[in-house]
Amino acid sequence: MYILITAIGAAILGSVVSIALSQYIAKKKATDAQMLADRIVSESRKEAESIKKESRIQAKDELYALKQQQDREYKELEKDCRQKEHNLKKQEERLQEKEERLEQKLEKVSLKESETNQFEKKLIQQEKKVEKLEEDLEVKIQEQDAVLASISGFTQEEAKDQILKEIENRTRHEAAKMIRTIETEAKETATRKAKEILALAVQRYAGEFVGEQTVTAVALPSEEMKGRIIGREGRNIRALEAATGVDFIIDDTPETVVLSAYNPLRREVAKQALERLIHDGRIHPARIEDVVHKVEEELDIKLREVGEQATFDVGVHGIHPEIAKLLGQLQYRTSFSQNVLQHSLEVAFLCGIMAAELGLDEKKAKRAGLLHDIGKAVDHEVEGPHALIGADIAKKYGETKDIINAIGSHHEDVPQDTIYAHLVQAADSLSGARPGARKELLENYVKRLENLEGIATSFEGVTKAYAIQAGREIRVLVDAEFISDEQTHVICKDIAKQIEENLTYPGQIKVTLLREKRATEFAK
Repeated sequence: MYILITAIGAAILGSVVSIALSQYIAKKKATDAQMLADRIVSESRKEAESIKKESRIQAKDELYALKQQQDREYKELEKDCRQKEHNLKKQEERLQEKEERLEQKLEKVSLKESETNQFEKKLIQQEKKVEKLEEDLEVKIQEQDAVLASISGFTQEEAKDQILKEIENRTRHEAAKMIRTIETEAKETATRKAKEILALAVQRYAGEFVGEQTVTAVALPSEEMKGRIIGREGRNIRALEAATGVDFIIDDTPETVVLSAYNPLRREVAKQALERLIHDGRIHPARIEDVVHKVEEELDIKLREVGEQATFDVGVHGIHPEIAKLLGQLQYRTSFSQNVLQHSLEVAFLCGIMAAELGLDEKKAKRAGLLHDIGKAVDHEVEGPHALIGADIAKKYGETKDIINAIGSHHEDVPQDTIYAHLVQAADSLSGARPGARKELLENYVKRLENLEGIATSFEGVTKAYAIQAGREIRVLVDAEFISDEQTHVICKDIAKQIEENLTYPGQIKVTLLREKRATEFAK
């Protein structure tokens, strides 16, 4: 108990001592802070007084400098005023001199005015004399006209018409000569250069040509396979035709099934599907649908690869994948039995060669040539000319205006705005005009030749016309009694223009006009 009391006392004593010590420390800190604050205030007052003195000195200096500046400005202003006053005096002197000169000029003008009045009076008198002379001359002219009319037997209007007709005939004759000379020179130069470029293009390009038909034959391993393809009650062949859209013709031809369809893509799907079914051996409707679907997916990938390979072969990059797929579809399209993809590649190479010879952008020309028939990939699905369809596709997938115009105008469906459009048109005609490149029905061929000869014989003075070289040239014979040598050139040009406007044909048609004068006599 004593220990507890002692501990409590010691604790209380410690607390009292601690409180006293804390109060002492706090009082000491307060005293020190007061002294520090007094010192800071004293220093601040001294610093403020110093700043105040400096400010006063600086203000006096600025005031003195401002006063000096004002004195200088006042002196300059006074000097300017004196200068302006001096200038005004000079201007006043010049104005006085001008006023004196104007007075002198006015005097001269008044003198000239009086002289002009006198001259006008003389002119009036001269005009009266001239009018009288003109009246006398008109009377004499009428008398002379009457005399000439009585001598020649023509009135004045008839004589004028006769002279104008003669002048017109001479002018036409001279114009025809000039046109013939100018066009001959221009054609010689242009033809020579064009032949050089086209010959070089044809020589540097050697493309392959594969003819396509509307039917495909699939070989069978045996005659028994025909029965399996037909199936029970014909269910297999009906499933094949429904899934592919192709007619399967099974006849007496040994070990062969004929696939008939206008769409080459469908024929290709049907051919590959049938070959896989034959190789697999399992032929039933469910299996047929699976195989056809799988072949379609694989062919879709193959088409894209074929299109990309075509762009790689030509050296054209950055073509949209959908356009590449459409290019692949052109492998299974034909035009006049000419493979459209091979034709497009050929046009691209020809465009590139001609562009290089002419100093143009070779890659742009190749791009336009490669894509010019892209519309044929979908023209059986979209209405309109394939050139305009192709232009819309190219515009949709971000091709440039030059490429779009070249595609849309290569059959002149729209105006040709760039040189690349003319290159594509020339290369397209050159590719289609190669011997054996395209085929034509006999009936259409004969009709085209008849129309060609009919256009030539419709012109006045033409006696006969013969289409030769499979319609690539027409020989026209004219009557030498009615057609002169100069007129032959004009008629030949008109016939060529009429053919361009009314006929559709691949390549170009040469018009040759012949005029022959024969004299026959008999010696007895």
